[in-house]
Amino acid sequence: MWQYRGQKRPPFAVKPKSGQESVWDYPRPPKLVRDERLVKVCCEDQIIAKSSSTYRLLETASPPSFYIPPQDVNRKLLRLAAGASVCEWKGVAQYWELTADPEKGIVGWSYPAPKTAYEKIRDYISFYPSTLICYVAGEKVKAQSGQFYGGWVTGEIVGPFKGAPGTGHW
Repeated sequence: MWQYRGQKRPPFAVKPKSGQESVWDYPRPPKLVRDERLVKVCCEDQIIAKSSSTYRLLETASPPSFYIPPQDVNRKLLRLAAGASVCEWKGVAQYWELTADPEKGIVGWSYPAPKTAYEKIRDYISFYPSTLICYVAGEKVKAQSGQFYGGWVTGEIVGPFKGAPGTGHW
């Protein structure tokens, strides 16, 4: 968890109101939390994923990413994309693109062989709300700023968030 001169949050962090969470209260290393709200991921009129059995990944300074179980994802609409990246906590990520529209670019990622602490999300897929339309309990998700980040910004989350200009040192 972030520590600033013994404070729980840095002085620039937004103070959460009742029913909100501050990303500055999220831990480091990240924590997986079960979430049973309905999560839906769409591309135009097609539902790519729909689940009430997801995990939220909570990490200091970032909005949560939602990981959807493979059985709740329409894999016919996706194919593996080229490339991979390494997360110091979760391991090697593989990327996904739309079968019918690969020009849209990478739309999601997953961990086929995550590190032990993140075994619960093996083969679960998280999606970028910057490229697809995502909902949590009926609320349309906003995308986290930045090219690489996939956090899901909802009204229950306050920041500021990593990814915006001037946040590279977080």
